[in-house]
This record gives sequence, structure tokens and C-alpha cells, in this order.
Amino acid sequence: MRAIWKGSVSFGLVNVPVKLYSATESHDVSFRQVHAKDGGRIKYQRVCSIDGEEVAYADIAKGYETEDGEMVILTEDDMADLPVTSSREIAVEKFVPRDQIDPMLLEKSYYLEPENTGAKPYALLRQALLDADRMAVVTVALRQRTTIAVLRVKDDVIVLQTMMWPDEIRTPDFSIDSGEVKDAEVKMANMLVETLAGDFDASEFEDDYAEAVQELVKAKIEGGEIKRTPTSTKSSGEVVDLLAALQKSVQDAKDSRGESDAEKPAKKKAAKKSPAKKAAKKKAS
Repeated sequence: MRAIWKGSVSFGLVNVPVKLYSATESHDVSFRQVHAKDGGRIKYQRVCSIDGEEVAYADIAKGYETEDGEMVILTEDDMADLPVTSSREIAVEKFVPRDQIDPMLLEKSYYLEPENTGAKPYALLRQALLDADRMAVVTVALRQRTTIAVLRVKDDVIVLQTMMWPDEIRTPDFSIDSGEVKDAEVKMANMLVETLAGDFDASEFEDDYAEAVQELVKAKIEGGEIKRTPTSTKSSGEVVDLLAALQKSVQDAKDSRGESDAEKPAKKKAAKKSPAKKAAKKKAS
């Protein structure tokens, strides 16, 4: 991981120099929009909706649209006058009970690593958070904008989680008419909860969609279903190697949990064959 921000946590007279690391990364499967006929990538042009002319990037300005549809143009000078901050301080405002922080307010997570000189006060703050069973509400400037966040402890590391502003949480504008709920129905629902009760273990869940996409793509490559375009920069062999590496990573993760394909318990319901497996079987026949 690479530090994306350096500063310090201040609470009272204690100052903890820290580095900030992004704690999460997205593994979403991404696709490119292409021409189905030849695989060429789709390009988008910046076209003005009024005169229909393509607009150079240098001529694009920021516009704020009012509720009645009027457009207010903001210049670079206008933007320069807006309040920004470059503070390198994570200021603790107060320590609050954990249950007072609505999870809907939480956004992105970051790990805080202490600098060499801040190891002891870092440990002090970490222990104080654990003993009090509270979160620290802080203010911090990220990307030149001040935001609110919380500090909490996860696996001996202090985590900073940015928060949305209260007015960014929408209020549901619908009502729920459930009718009469009978005691017998409530009792049965409670029995179901008890039957499915357990502890959360993230390793029990897998991204079946991403794995199925990889199998599907590999089957098409092995079957020669590849569009070679002038913009292609990788050979099919390189793609296969990448897929193999991804699949090995998935298998290594399973092995590290002591879960091999042969040892996997049979599911109650037979899983449907993925499109990739059907395609591979069809080509083999």
C-alpha cells in the first residue's frame, strides 16, 4: 500500500503523526463498450447541446444548474475564491458511543499508520478507544475539503471512516401498510431468525459473478472467439496468463482456508451450470 496523505491526529494536547492508506479496493468486473460487429471501442465526444459543435477540453467550464433550469457559469477565479483548506490535522472533536453513529453515514475507510515518533501516542489513543468503547468524531481536510469522520479500532489498527453530511441522507417518502401481524407469525419469524443465527465470517461468501465471467471469457478465448482490433495491445496468450493468474489467486485463497474443490460440502440444491461451462462442454463435444 502507498500512503495517500500525511498529517497528525490531535486530541487534547496529544499529537500523533500518521500516514493515511486506503483500506478498501473495488474488485468489480468492468466491461468496455464496443461495436458488436468488429469489437472496436466506442468513443464519446464532448458536444454542446445548443450548437451541436464538439467542444475542446480547454473550453469546458463548470456550470451550476439552478432548480428552475438556469445555468450559472463558474470561472477559475470564482472557484479560487471558494473556502478550501490544506490542513494536515485530524482534529478529534469528541468521543461518542458507537451506537450513536448511523452506519448509513459512513463512507470510505482508511488505515492510519503512526510515524516512528508517534507509535506510543498512537497506542495510547487506540487503547483509549477500546476501553471507552467509543468512536472519535473528527474533522479532516481531504482533497482540499473539510469533512467529518470517525476513528475506530480494527485489528489493532486505527481506522478513519469519512462520513456523509446529515442532509445527504434521504428520508423515505413512502409508508408501509403491513396490516395485522399475528402473534403466531411473529413467533414463526423469531424461530427462523434463531435457526439462521450465527457469527459473520466474510470468507464464507464468494463473488460468484466475477468467477463466472472469468470462466466465460476463458472458454471464448480457448474457442477462438476473439476480435483482433488495431487498438488491441495484448496478445491472446497474455490474456490467458492473466486469467490463469486470477484463477490461481482464487484457488490459493480457497486453499488458505483449507477449502479445496474436492472437500467442498455438497450444496442442498444443484447449482446451475454457468454459460462458460456450457460453452466449454459444447465445444469439447
